Parts: sequence; C-alpha cells; structure tokens
Amino acid sequence: MNRKQFLGRYGEERAADYLKDLGYEIVERNWRSRIGEIDLIANENGRIVFVEVKTRSGSDFGHPFEAITLEKVARMRRLAADWCAVKQVSGIKVRLDAIAVLVNGGKVSIEHLKQVF
Repeated sequence: MNRKQFLGRYGEERAADYLKDLGYEIVERNWRSRIGEIDLIANENGRIVFVEVKTRSGSDFGHPFEAITLEKVARMRRLAADWCAVKQVSGIKVRLDAIAVLVNGGKVSIEHLKQVF
C-alpha cells in the first residue's frame, strides 16, 4: 500500500468513526460494481446514506470537496441505484453525502455535506 492509499484508507476509517459517533450504522465499506466504488454505505434511522470520502494531507491540491465533480455525483447516483438493485432494496429513502477529511500537522478535521446532488 502506497502513501496515497494509506491516507485514503485512514480518511475512510475516520469518516466511518465520525458517522458511528453520530449514530449511523455502517452497512458496507468500499462496495464495488462495474462502474465504480462507494466508499461508505450507512443507515441513518432507516435512510440509506451513500458517502463519498475525500482525504487530503494539506491544501496544495485544494479542499477535498473540490474533487467531487458533477461527473462524480452522477456516478454516485448510478452506484446507489446499482447497490439497491443488487441488494433488491426498493421503496427506501436514500441520500448522497460527502465527507472531507483533512489531515494536517497531526490534526484531523472532518466536514460533512449532506445531500450533495
């Protein structure tokens, strides 16, 4: 595992811990289909939340949320639909969220955007 992969995994772990602390149940991590991957899938009071996690170790490449483009959101929608089809889930409330994890100088900060579409 290279440094970038390690940082990404670390960020996903912090994001999952953050959601659990808020009362979310983590349903799946790194779920893959033919079109991509969803970082975290969680249940919040009966609503399925699909979460894109972006982690950065500084601001050299901009804020983590800047990496979530319109194409990425469109892919998240398709991935959420794929997950529901594979799991044979219908008639449920869903939401797409994004979590930014910034690791800088030994400090970790987390920002959570709900309904990113």
